[in-house]
Amino acid sequence: MILSVSRRTDIPAYYSDWFFNRIKEGYICVRNPMNIHQVSKISISPEFVDCIVFWTKNASPMFDRLEMLSDYKYYFQYTITGYGKDFEPNVPDKKKVILPNFKALSEKIGADRVIWRYDPIMFSQRYTPEYHLRAFSRIAETLRGHTKKCVISFVDKYVKNSKNIAKANAYELPEDKLREFAGRLSAVAKDNGMVIATCAEKLDLQSCGIEHNCCIDKQLIEKIIGMSLRVKKDKVQREECGCMESMEVGTYNTCLNGCIYCYANYSCESVNKNFAKYDLNSPILCDSISEGDKVTERKVKSLAVLQMSLMTDDSN
Repeated sequence: MILSVSRRTDIPAYYSDWFFNRIKEGYICVRNPMNIHQVSKISISPEFVDCIVFWTKNASPMFDRLEMLSDYKYYFQYTITGYGKDFEPNVPDKKKVILPNFKALSEKIGADRVIWRYDPIMFSQRYTPEYHLRAFSRIAETLRGHTKKCVISFVDKYVKNSKNIAKANAYELPEDKLREFAGRLSAVAKDNGMVIATCAEKLDLQSCGIEHNCCIDKQLIEKIIGMSLRVKKDKVQREECGCMESMEVGTYNTCLNGCIYCYANYSCESVNKNFAKYDLNSPILCDSISEGDKVTERKVKSLAVLQMSLMTDDSN
């Protein structure tokens, strides 16, 4: 089993205490967002968890407790963009906090296990292609040697973020200009020793030197764990998404970053309402098991099938 922690919220930044409590207890509960009274109870024992994929904009709250993950294999999808407080109001200062913390994490666990995400890319009057190129170049130069891969995507409109995107007066580049822009990003990444890839993009940018990406990456996980996996593409995700199947443990409408492009929050009000229910000891994030819930224990198993002769980093 692969754990996704989490596409729906920033658990490392805001809910790491809760997550480490779940590690201690050995199980986690997840409410089905399509059927609110259906709850899955999931064992997260190391014997079943092949790898944990963390998604975050700030992993520093986890730093002093990484030893609690010594029985697990894991890597981080770590987002650092060039946006300011107008787009990412609650993300800490990039220069003073986020970039140094990214580098510190890389030094702890290895550059191949910290993926830099510069996404989503949204163009506006302030955040022009030239602005993004300057910001991308500065970040890439700072992170040189501390990551081997950069993932990009272009902002997608959802019901949850369409109003905010409209308020930002976002615009799209014509395809020829977009390819030119992507090619320049690719050159910067290459100059800084990074492979660059897209996340769930319809547009094929391989001619620009940009690969298709799998954020839940079978090849990377197999390298990290030293085993091959019997795992399928995740059918729940968009068609363009190349991710493998994983167990998502987060809760929508709980991320406190406040990013205007977020697809996981309906509104600040919904986030505040759910955050008020945050309980470190609850098996469900920002929620609790109620009388009308049907709790079903999910059958889980390791997906590892064959020992591989791979060089892996023994550190966790």
